[in-house]
Amino acid sequence: MEIKIGVHNTPREIVFDSDATPEQIQASVEAALANGGVLALKDDRDRTVIVPSDKIAYVEIGPASRGKVGFGSTI
Repeated sequence: MEIKIGVHNTPREIVFDSDATPEQIQASVEAALANGGVLALKDDRDRTVIVPSDKIAYVEIGPASRGKVGFGSTI
C-alpha cells in the first residue's frame, strides 16, 4: 500500500510503500491520534517512519503506484 502523510507546517508530504493492510494502517493511525503519542509505521524496506500525532494533517492510504517503464506508442 502507498501511504501519504501530510504534516502541519511542512510543504511536502511523507510518501512510502508498506506491506501492511489498509486496516492495519488505519488502526495504527487511530491509535496514535487517540493516545496523543506518535504514529510509527514500517515501510516495505523494513524502515520505520515516526510522526508525532499532533503534527499529522492527514493520512492517505491507497494502492501502490509504480512508475511505467519504457516508451509507449499511441497509434
